[in-house]
Amino acid sequence: MRVLPTSLPGVLVIEPRVFEDSRGFFFESWNRRAMLAAGIDADFVQDNHSRSRRGVLRGLHYQLQHAQGKLVRVVAGEVLDVAVDLRRSSATFGRHVAMRLSAADHRMLFIPPGFAHGFLVVSDVAEFLYKTTDYWYPEHERTLLWNDAALCIEWPAGIEPSLAAKDAQGASLASAATYA
Repeated sequence: MRVLPTSLPGVLVIEPRVFEDSRGFFFESWNRRAMLAAGIDADFVQDNHSRSRRGVLRGLHYQLQHAQGKLVRVVAGEVLDVAVDLRRSSATFGRHVAMRLSAADHRMLFIPPGFAHGFLVVSDVAEFLYKTTDYWYPEHERTLLWNDAALCIEWPAGIEPSLAAKDAQGASLASAATYA
């Protein structure tokens, strides 16, 4: 397993060691010892699985209380995955990292607590798995506006996002509740 830094401290790309042959492939998607050795000390309590069609944009979500760290990956299709730093005390506050994750490349992204997270499906269909370090509390969930100009996220051209009502009505970075 290789763990690579991104432009946001704490957000890490994880490239698992994949064993492939004519029968298919195998890899460890979570190994606590290996992750600890790589500096990821996360206690996951919930797994989530979504299936979405092309153009579905989920996010940018976060919880003010019970902030969640996430380990995300795609098991079918491809997405553009985005994490935005919402920690006001951080030198990278308001900055984001965006990267494509796909079933073909097996890469994962670790996003620590303090970040908003979302993804846009760029393939016909995508199945997305994510482990979280805290439970989902709908009363604490917030949404950062996906297309806020202050975020400068370059979403893929030619894809009209399909949004849930809560995602279409997210808060701008300037008005969003954030972390200390």
